[in-house]
Amino acid sequence: MMIKIESVRAVEFTHPTRRSVDAAGHSHPGPLGTGHMALLTIRSTDGVEGHCFAPPQVVRPHVLNQFVRRVLVGGNALNREKLWAELEHWQRGSAGQLTDRALGAVDSALYDLIGRTLKTPVYQLLGGYRDKVPAYGSTMCGDELQGGLSTPEEYADFALKLVERGYKAIKLHTWMPPVAFAPSVAMDIKACTAVRKAVGPDIALMLDGYHEYSRTDALRIGRALEELDFTWFEEMMNEQSTASYAWLAGQLSIPILGPESLSGKHYARAGWVTAGASDILRAGVTGCGGIGPTMKVAALAESFGMNCEVHGNGAPNLAVCGAIRNCRWYERGLLHPFLDYDEVPAYLNAIVDPMDRDGYVSLPQGAGLGEDINFDYIAKHTVATY
Repeated sequence: MMIKIESVRAVEFTHPTRRSVDAAGHSHPGPLGTGHMALLTIRSTDGVEGHCFAPPQVVRPHVLNQFVRRVLVGGNALNREKLWAELEHWQRGSAGQLTDRALGAVDSALYDLIGRTLKTPVYQLLGGYRDKVPAYGSTMCGDELQGGLSTPEEYADFALKLVERGYKAIKLHTWMPPVAFAPSVAMDIKACTAVRKAVGPDIALMLDGYHEYSRTDALRIGRALEELDFTWFEEMMNEQSTASYAWLAGQLSIPILGPESLSGKHYARAGWVTAGASDILRAGVTGCGGIGPTMKVAALAESFGMNCEVHGNGAPNLAVCGAIRNCRWYERGLLHPFLDYDEVPAYLNAIVDPMDRDGYVSLPQGAGLGEDINFDYIAKHTVATY
């Protein structure tokens, strides 16, 4: 069978948002403003289109012209692995312009195109292990907003609201620079203690704190988390130091989760397994170069009797969660007391991951990735076409 690729394009559009970004790149609530998003579209000669949302800088014109169109146009979308491998080959000489995020967007759009052509959900194309997955509520990073996430008590109050909403698991992102007092081992421990006391023993809790703690600070926090019966400890040190993670994993009984932000796709994660640097592998479509590489990480983890927790929300990551058995949770976030996660973005007609009162997210049953895209809105607010 042939799904011949006719064209690749991206449109950049504006949309209203209440999310702002601090000096370190962390998301927080803010006043109503204007955000920019891009929609990458791969079209077949049969007129079917596959889509993936991405930040505009990921799919800028040079990336599409120099790499993506050169590899994809005229190719068979069903040979997705071949196309991905040829595109990855160009990373070596791209001087960092062809990022893993770009690979991830292209790979996701290819899967969406295949699914839409075959009128099949992507998660079933990948294996179809389950139709729904439990979600954990993933908070935004701590802030200095009164009534937000500025104190341990506010984390505890918010955690109770998340439990009332139906979440059976919560992950805390604690305080990081440029917050005035961050990083703070003591404050991280206080927040984790307050949340555990508030929600009781039956809610799974995880911590994703400051990413540059020293070994000794990470060990101190980890031992506190063991006393609090946390489910995992995530990205507490620079992930380029595999040896530091192997050292920490050898000191603690709480599972270490990683790597999240480390480059190297499935190749680097294989090194973490052999080094004993984590107990649960971490991979996500955006950071790992696509749906295909994320599935490879999941298979690698399964071969070693490990879980693979998928990093981040969104349709591509949700599809992977529905296709593998060694993933316990879907990450639903980022959440904050001042924001409504269930509010539908202007460029969608519905969110892809509504959660029921029991804390489960059902896999979309529509063709492809299952996103209900508001194409009319995007057309009216397009500011550039690549």
